[in-house]
Amino acid sequence: MFSFGPKLLLVFLLAFPCGLISVGCVQAESDFSEEVTDDADALVDEEEEEEDEEMLVEEDQLQNAEGDEDDSEAAEKLVTSHPDADTTIIFTTGEEFLANEIVKFLVGFTNKGSQTFTVQSLEASFRYPQDFQFFIQNFTALPLNTVVQPQAQASFEYSFIPAQPMAGRPFGLVILLSYLGSEGGVYQTAIYNQTVTITEREEGLDGETMFMYVFLFGLVALMLFGMYQVLESRTRKRLPVKIEKGTAGLNDVDISWIPTETLNAMNKASPKTSPKKRAKRAAGADQ
Repeated sequence: MFSFGPKLLLVFLLAFPCGLISVGCVQAESDFSEEVTDDADALVDEEEEEEDEEMLVEEDQLQNAEGDEDDSEAAEKLVTSHPDADTTIIFTTGEEFLANEIVKFLVGFTNKGSQTFTVQSLEASFRYPQDFQFFIQNFTALPLNTVVQPQAQASFEYSFIPAQPMAGRPFGLVILLSYLGSEGGVYQTAIYNQTVTITEREEGLDGETMFMYVFLFGLVALMLFGMYQVLESRTRKRLPVKIEKGTAGLNDVDISWIPTETLNAMNKASPKTSPKKRAKRAAGADQ
């Protein structure tokens, strides 16, 4: 019996640690499975939240897209003209657009239909020539609120001034006429939608031009004065100098106006002798 006891004790000692190890493994495996289950639940919750967020984002995008479509449809409705409305335009100041100068034009509106139109406003703007959606200079809209009966006409005047820095460049000119129909429609007609060039007026007389004219006038006057002086000096050299001579005798004097009696008396009188004759007479008397 004593020999069986040590063996039984040895078996017990060997079996007890193995049982402890197996219990620890089972507990560890249960803990790990619980952790895995918690992580899976967390991942599922996160995926559900992400799906909910994606659903919300998609709904917002759909709403925004619907809103954009509504805006585009409204814009298309605004820019659509009515077939019964006929418009014309005439630039009273000419189709040459000068910078910092008034541009005026007349717009004619003809109602060819059976409903009544109410012309609301008239506006103009300069756009970027490569893309007319970009505004360069937007002018104030002219409120009209004019009722045009069927088979009637109306005309409107509008004016604007292009900015000075826009001179020398092309821009897109867009003129829009907005009107309402009696049946509830909103319409807009692009009366003018073309590319124009803004030019700069060449001033007739500015400071530099006036100074240039004054300088040229003075230069021409100086040249004319110099030519006059040269011609006058040459003319003085060419003219002969006249020497006045006295009368050498009676033959050079007109005595026809002297009475005959006076001439006879003068001839009877002794003429004055010259000094040479006096000397000859004196020499003859001495002999």
